[in-house]
Amino acid sequence: MSITLKQLVKILEDELQPGLFKDYCPNGLQVEGTDQVNRLVTGVTACQALIDRAVELKADAVLVHHGYFWKGEDSAIVGMKKRRIETLLRHNISLISYHLPLDGHQELGNNAQLARLLGWQTEGGMEQGKARSVGSWGTTAAPVSLATLGGQIEARLGRKPLLISGGDHEIKTLAWCTGAAQRMIDMALDLKVDAYVSGEISESTVHFARENGIHYISAGHHATERYGVRALGQWLEEKQGIEHLFVDIDSPV
Repeated sequence: MSITLKQLVKILEDELQPGLFKDYCPNGLQVEGTDQVNRLVTGVTACQALIDRAVELKADAVLVHHGYFWKGEDSAIVGMKKRRIETLLRHNISLISYHLPLDGHQELGNNAQLARLLGWQTEGGMEQGKARSVGSWGTTAAPVSLATLGGQIEARLGRKPLLISGGDHEIKTLAWCTGAAQRMIDMALDLKVDAYVSGEISESTVHFARENGIHYISAGHHATERYGVRALGQWLEEKQGIEHLFVDIDSPV
């Protein structure tokens, strides 16, 4: 079964509501390819390896979390960017990308899917007053030590997290935001949770956690963001009947 590219983008726009977010990149259709979509490839980042695999799989469109045209980057289409876009255009493959809207979706988003994978109960959003927050907070299934929670994360994500202790307290409540959201630890502290989980870590985050008595877990940018775009692709397959293939191009970061 196939749908038009226009229909696919409309379905995604209606579901993800990009207008609710102030983002660092354009959300939606970034590179236009064929106007009929039968086979959709999803992945975390629109790197050359993912695009090449989409070509091998004869995909009509690629849907990612990390696309192109980020604020602050050189807008010239040269070098790596030229090669990526050239490959898409040569094979008539569309590129569709959703960044913060995919983080913030309450069922299909990165944070919602991470919580489901790890058995955390979501209680609300980290950004108070927003209809869709890019971070979440909630509770663990049972109180656990920092080391135990780290072990659970490693077992589910297949990556050993970096654990920064904020004391000897157990973890009953926690906040989380996938990707490079380590600076949201101050919001987690305001929520009075026991721990905060994100993908990356900055040097200053170590001292913040230690001095403010909140555990911090850096679980990997890529490792925490595999699940939203895959769930979105599966949802599209179930809803529209198009073929979906998730391709994981691993990254150690």
